Amino acid sequence: MSNKIILIIGGARSGKSRLGEELVTQAEGTHFYIATAPVLDDEMAERVRRHRARREAKSWTTIEEERNLAGAVRLASSEDAGAVLIDCLTLWINNLLYENPDLTEDAMSDKTRELIDALRLGPPLCAAVINEVGLGLVPESPLSRRFRDLSGRCAQLIAAEADEVYFMIAGIAKRIK
Repeated sequence: MSNKIILIIGGARSGKSRLGEELVTQAEGTHFYIATAPVLDDEMAERVRRHRARREAKSWTTIEEERNLAGAVRLASSEDAGAVLIDCLTLWINNLLYENPDLTEDAMSDKTRELIDALRLGPPLCAAVINEVGLGLVPESPLSRRFRDLSGRCAQLIAAEADEVYFMIAGIAKRIK
């Protein structure tokens, strides 16, 4: 039997991370938090500091990994994680695109499938957070449109494989799968 995969999607500051943390902490065993945020300025450094302190107070094991999420999931699994939360796929995609501005949807699909394979073989519960970036205006620049497209591709692939999908809006979770 494969492990349970949960995808949580919604807008910025909609409560996705909070829901992911709640779902993961209900699982038995050690809880792993895979953080993808690069620290590029003082505001982000403070945000990361607050998140670290909150997780440490709840005995989370944190893996900070900006690009190799499949490897981070495998590492958590090798350390007998009971559940893992990836927060967030949106920043992962951003990091990959920053590293390679020509990243294609096919390459994103390959990276996402590698992640899905790691999730299926990983801890008993794996939750991932991603921003819904396709509900607004069409982005003005080609790079911004590529980011939106890569994010949409990643979300579609993981949602198709996920056992549960939640859409968050204003702190309210709606299970859609």
